[in-house]
Amino acid sequence: MRTQIGIIGAGPSGLLLSQLLHVHGIESVVLERQTPEYVLSRIRAGVIEQGLVDLMHKAQAGEGIRQKGLVHEGFNIISNNNQFRIDLKALTKGSVVTVYGQTEITRDLMNARRAIDGQLVYEANDVQIHDLKSKQPRLSYKKEGKNHEIICDFIIGCDGYHGISRKSIPENALQTFERDYPFGWLGLLSNTQPVSEELIYVNHENGFALCSQRSKTLSRYYIQCELDENLDKWTDEHFWDALKKRLPEEIASNLETGPSIEKSIAPLRSFVAEPMRHGQLLLAGDAAHIVPPTGAKGLNLAASDIYYCSNALIEFYQDKSEAGLDNYSENCLRRIWNAERFSWWMTKLLHRFPNQSAFDQRIQATELNYLRESEPAQKVLAENYVGLPY
Repeated sequence: MRTQIGIIGAGPSGLLLSQLLHVHGIESVVLERQTPEYVLSRIRAGVIEQGLVDLMHKAQAGEGIRQKGLVHEGFNIISNNNQFRIDLKALTKGSVVTVYGQTEITRDLMNARRAIDGQLVYEANDVQIHDLKSKQPRLSYKKEGKNHEIICDFIIGCDGYHGISRKSIPENALQTFERDYPFGWLGLLSNTQPVSEELIYVNHENGFALCSQRSKTLSRYYIQCELDENLDKWTDEHFWDALKKRLPEEIASNLETGPSIEKSIAPLRSFVAEPMRHGQLLLAGDAAHIVPPTGAKGLNLAASDIYYCSNALIEFYQDKSEAGLDNYSENCLRRIWNAERFSWWMTKLLHRFPNQSAFDQRIQATELNYLRESEPAQKVLAENYVGLPY
C-alpha cells in the first residue's frame, strides 16, 4: 500500500492528525495495536484548552464539544480548609477551559474518520518502522495472520510512551529527561453529580485531592496515594471516606457518592525526549513527553504537537516548503518545556512529599497564601492553566 502519511496510534493525537490532513486533501493510514473498544476504555484527560477545541472544529469533529462541553471560567484551590478561586476569564482577559472527556474526543474523531471511510487499521500487530533515513520510509505490520506493508512519505509516531516510534530512533540520536514522583493518583469515576460546578484542587495534610468532572452527571475524583498501593484494598467506601477527610466539612457534606465505574492508580512522572524528529519520523504526544496530570496539560500538549505537525505537513504538500518540518521539534519543545515547568510547579505546590520537613511545609503553605493574596501570581497561574499560545 502507498500513502502520504503513516500514523502509528489511533488515540486522539493520531486521529486528530489524520482528520486535519484529510480536510486539506492529504492521505493517511492509521495503525492501532488495540481494538476500538480498548482505545475508548482509557479514562484520561478532561480539561481542554481552547487550542484543542479549535483544532477539533477545524478537523470537522467539534460538534460534540460544542453541544456537550462544559465551559469553565475558573477553578478553586483549598489549603488548610481555606478556599479561594482562580478566575481564569478575568485574569486572562477572556480565556477559559472546557471540560470534555478524552474518551468523548476520541469517539468524536473515530466517528469523523468513519464518516469519510478514513483508513484505520485496528489490531495491527508487530508494527515496525523501516528506512527512516530514506525519502520513502515503510511500515510493516501483521493483521489476522497476514503480513502488510505501507510505503509513506512521512511516519508520525502517536503511539505513546511504550510504543515503537521513539524506540526506532537510535539511542545516540535522542536525549531524554525525566523525573519520577514518589506518589500516585488514585482515581475514581462515578455516575454522580459533581460536588462543585468548578474543579477543586486540595492541599491537605493527608495528601492532595482533586474534585473533577466529565459532565453534569459524571464525576471524576482523585486522591494522592502511595505508588505501591494495592488497588483491590481500596473499596468504594474506603475511597469516599478518604476523599471526605480532605475536604472542608461544608463541601464533604454535599458530596454525592455511588458505585465506581472505573478505579485506577496512575504514577506521576515528567519525561521529555528531544529532538522530536529523526529523518522522516516525527514524534507526537506521549511518545515524546509526559507531564504530571496536576496542570491538566497531557492531552493539550499532544494537541499542540498535532497543530505544528499538521501545519508543517500541509505546508510541505501545498507550498513545497520544508520550513515547518525543519522547525517542528523546536516549535513543539518550546511549549512542552513551559508545560513541564508549570506541571512540576503545580505538583510541588499541592502535594505532600515523603520526608517533607516542617520548613518545607511552611514554605508550601506560604506560597499558597501568597497565591491567594496576589493577583499577579494568580495571573501567572491562570495564563499557564488556560494554555500558552501556539
